[in-house]
Amino acid sequence: MQEPQAYVIGIDIGTGSVKAVAVKANGEAIDAVQTHYPSAATDESEQDVFAVYTAFKQCLSEIAGRQTNAPQAVCLSAAMHSILAVDEKGAPLMKALLWSDTRSSEIAQSLRHSDEGKRIYKATGTPLHAMSPLCKIRWLKEFKPELFKNAYKFISVKEFIWQQLFGEYAVDYSIASATGLFNIYSLQWHEEALFFAGISSERLSLPVSTTHKKKGLLSDVAKNLNIPINTIFYMGASDGCLANLGSGCFDASVAAITIGTSAAVRITSPSPIVDEERMIFNYLLDEKTFVCGGATNNGGNTVEWAVEKFAPQNKEKKIFEEAFRAIENVPAGSKDLLFLPYLHGERAPIWDEKSYGVYFGVKSVHDKNCFLRAAMEGVCYSLFDVLSSLEKNLPTVGEIKLSGGVAKAKAFVQILADVIGRKILTEDAGDASAIGAAYLALKELNAASDYAFLYQAKRDATEPIKENAEVYHKLFAVYKGLYPSLKEAMHTLHQYTH
Repeated sequence: MQEPQAYVIGIDIGTGSVKAVAVKANGEAIDAVQTHYPSAATDESEQDVFAVYTAFKQCLSEIAGRQTNAPQAVCLSAAMHSILAVDEKGAPLMKALLWSDTRSSEIAQSLRHSDEGKRIYKATGTPLHAMSPLCKIRWLKEFKPELFKNAYKFISVKEFIWQQLFGEYAVDYSIASATGLFNIYSLQWHEEALFFAGISSERLSLPVSTTHKKKGLLSDVAKNLNIPINTIFYMGASDGCLANLGSGCFDASVAAITIGTSAAVRITSPSPIVDEERMIFNYLLDEKTFVCGGATNNGGNTVEWAVEKFAPQNKEKKIFEEAFRAIENVPAGSKDLLFLPYLHGERAPIWDEKSYGVYFGVKSVHDKNCFLRAAMEGVCYSLFDVLSSLEKNLPTVGEIKLSGGVAKAKAFVQILADVIGRKILTEDAGDASAIGAAYLALKELNAASDYAFLYQAKRDATEPIKENAEVYHKLFAVYKGLYPSLKEAMHTLHQYTH
């Protein structure tokens, strides 16, 4: 029989699943579970919060039930930028709008080019985009006035779950700092942003530290979770910030690239990086630590799209490695075929909801394997584009750590290493965000000043192939010119179809 051991649970509430990880006191992951639910991927991205909450309870109950003793604590991670209107009883008045809902794009674009928008970005550190709850709430005011009027509070999916657990409306500084409504310096709701959204701070949750803790689950909730009613729950942070922590990226010399449905490049910094182009996000991990970077709309979703279209026999199994075997004989650069991966519009580095995916340089020599490889290369070019934008404001990053589903596909990792021209470190350690949540809990339980005491798993290293890197360096210059050349045509097409 397994001996009892001290552990915590980190649980990540994503847009398509909940993932829970049991982590020992030294930071080593010992168990993991995952529960899926539907996630929309259209311009109107909405989600049933009760489906998410049910998955959360199922995931937490399962992983706790598989251990021989109760956890010391549970800590939450969650996706950013969701928004949900609830009434005075906490009942949803709508489905939650996810980050990928772009119906507020016109509002975001107008604000982005205004002096008001410049001031709001400097105070909040959140790029002005349709992903932002700031723009989503303004959209609800303009296009759903009755719902807007009847809303008691506007909260995220994570806040909804916290309220279900404890009957408390609270939001951590990390999730708050991704709303476009939160002043990252004063740690309070920002008045100018509130005015733009058309709400007062009373219609939002109380901002609290990411280390905010609570005991005393509501009795009807606790009985179904396989944990004691007085288990410590830490509020935790956003999935992006905790992915950096879970990947072992503790300072600006190390960048984390996370590829889930979307993708992001992030560094950890003691201060925000507010750039003139207003493209870099600045989210709080805690009161003294920022996670800065850029997120793309097109990551694992674009990889899956390419596999479905050009290697459909592999789609259901989600086995990227099999699909990549088909492109091993395609040379780096896909015979000079380039792909702009903006299938879902784009955030960093172009911040254009009206952008489109484009294949460029198509000739009769290209077959489906060329199109497949070019799509993967396009995702990697986009990530390198974001990293390059970050490095304009920072010293060159020395180390890159990759996490996410496609990190298991060696061929993809090799392409990324070749495109960036640097060593990539990968680790098959489950979900980096859930692990990061567990790390945060362990640091608090140990009253530690930093995360140095934590276990760091050995990582596989992928070095760039010099010949391939040279090819990609030349083609990247062409790639960089495509979007500026096509932007006007993209916007005209968007006008015709919307």
